[in-house]
Amino acid sequence: MKVLQPQSVKTILFVFLLPLAISLSIAQPCKYHTKDDLSLVVSGTSTLHDWKMKTSKGEVNATFTLSTNGQVTAFNFLSFSTPAESIKSEHTAMDKNAYKALKTDKNPSINYTLTTATITTIDAATYSVKGVGKLTIAGITKDAELVATCKVNADKSISVSGTKKISMKDFNIDPPSFMMGTIKTGNDIVLKFDLTIKK
Repeated sequence: MKVLQPQSVKTILFVFLLPLAISLSIAQPCKYHTKDDLSLVVSGTSTLHDWKMKTSKGEVNATFTLSTNGQVTAFNFLSFSTPAESIKSEHTAMDKNAYKALKTDKNPSINYTLTTATITTIDAATYSVKGVGKLTIAGITKDAELVATCKVNADKSISVSGTKKISMKDFNIDPPSFMMGTIKTGNDIVLKFDLTIKK
């Protein structure tokens, strides 16, 4: 039986481990996070005028895979949560009716968890991400497609922005009304989000 010399063992290990080392150096999953440092704007219509509600509260956790030159190669994970009652307008009465419609006493947060995502490169630092995930509003969870633009900044943080149109009735939400029902909001709302996540 032939005994391998130490140098031969090193050569064999090098041959088997080199591809693994190269793959690890090429792309690494990187975790990103932000909390209470975002912009979420909810807008809609009513029989009187258009309206907006805003919040900067919320938490985002995400995992991207980046190549050694800083390019995004995969979007592995995303979770987002915001306290529903942190979303406010300039009118207390409108906020109260909105929270009642959202059933915030039993469902205090709005959540989104990514299931799958595809990335399209726009340029060396900018990407379009099309994700499908689970969106929970007022205690109802639905599959929701989300399209966002992601930009890798010089400090390796990632800026994310996008919009999402939502039908309130899809989540069993009765559009809020005001002034004894004389002012009614439209069924469709638009979520606009802007945030920067960091390692």
